Amino acid sequence: MPSPYVRRHRLAVEIRKLRESRGLTTDGLAKLMFYSRTKISRLENGQGRPDLAEIVNMLDVLEITGDEYDRLFQLAREAAQKGWWDKYGVSIGPRQKLYADLESNAAAVREYNQTAMPAVLQAPDFISALVDLDQCQGRIDYVPERMVEARMRRQRELLRPQGPSYETVLDECVIHRLAVPPQAMIAQLRHMLKVVSEEERINIHVLLHDARISGGLLPKASFYLYKFLEPGDPPMAVIETVSTDLVLTQRREVTQYTGMYDRLREAALSREDSIVFLERVANRLTEQTGSET
Repeated sequence: MPSPYVRRHRLAVEIRKLRESRGLTTDGLAKLMFYSRTKISRLENGQGRPDLAEIVNMLDVLEITGDEYDRLFQLAREAAQKGWWDKYGVSIGPRQKLYADLESNAAAVREYNQTAMPAVLQAPDFISALVDLDQCQGRIDYVPERMVEARMRRQRELLRPQGPSYETVLDECVIHRLAVPPQAMIAQLRHMLKVVSEEERINIHVLLHDARISGGLLPKASFYLYKFLEPGDPPMAVIETVSTDLVLTQRREVTQYTGMYDRLREAALSREDSIVFLERVANRLTEQTGSET
């Protein structure tokens, strides 16, 4: 199914264009529809699932008919759809919902991780260890058991036959600095190795701590790049911050992060060398701990 988040973004752009083509301000359209200015602003910013009755009312007020009406109504229907992630309510947190939504109809996902293991390649024991670390920082806004369940569902969706290609550049420091138990890290490394070895469209490239990244400044945060199956769905970049995620859709901004990703990818190990590196780290941790994980 199409990503409802992407469709909401496209619908927002269309609504803004329609309003401006009629020479209307946000306040002017709100008055015509007997809505608040805030409601119109939310629609034009793609905030929240659209109400189909409100969209129909807007199209009627703006005198949209024929094929254009059908196209916009279909776009609104897709924007209002619910995905499998919605059944979890607030129990998995807004971040995971956003990522699951964007992954649902992606053709390709690329990411750079400087603080965490790729979420869709995490092992259950490792996820539990991450929850323990998260709880050390204070109250969490999700239900751990449901969050783990949803994250494993994301992994199944990624690995489905028609799933997207997936590539990650993993900063080596994550392996050494993340304070999870050694057994959890061993399980995580072996899990990633298994998935990557079995799926050619899943790639991991380790960025060594002493790698020199030429061509520009260093990235300031982890980020994700999405390309979608349908030509009308624009590529997106998502930038991870401590408290929220920034979604970028402007071509210039997405291009900037795409170029940064290419530089990181160029500096990282190849797929084959990354597998060898991760196997070596997993074996060393196993020897040090005497673990049979």
